[in-house]
Amino acid sequence: MSEAQSDPFEALQRLIEIAKSDTGQARRTADFLLAWWNAGECGSFDLTTLWSLDAAIVEDMQTVFGFIARVHKYPDQLDPTLAGEFRAIVAQWRPELLTRENEL
Repeated sequence: MSEAQSDPFEALQRLIEIAKSDTGQARRTADFLLAWWNAGECGSFDLTTLWSLDAAIVEDMQTVFGFIARVHKYPDQLDPTLAGEFRAIVAQWRPELLTRENEL
C-alpha cells in the first residue's frame, strides 16, 4: 500500500470524488460510502462488489473501512463539511430519498 493511499482522509476524498462522478464504478463507490452514512435509508454494501472494482478503489475502501472501525463515527461527525458531500452523493444516486425527506 502506498503512503498516500494509507491516509484515511485522502482515501475518503478520492472515494467521494469517484462517487460523485459518472464512471462505471461510481455507483458501487457511492453504495460503499452511503452504507456508512445511513445504511438503513441508503442501503447496504455487498462485499462481492469489490470483485468488480479497480484495485486502487478497493485499497481506498480498505483504508476507509479500517478507519471507520477505529473512529466509531459517521462521516459528518468527523467533519461537518462531509455532510454536503454525502448529500450530493445521495442526490445523484438516491434522489428518491430527497423527495421523501421533503414530503416529511
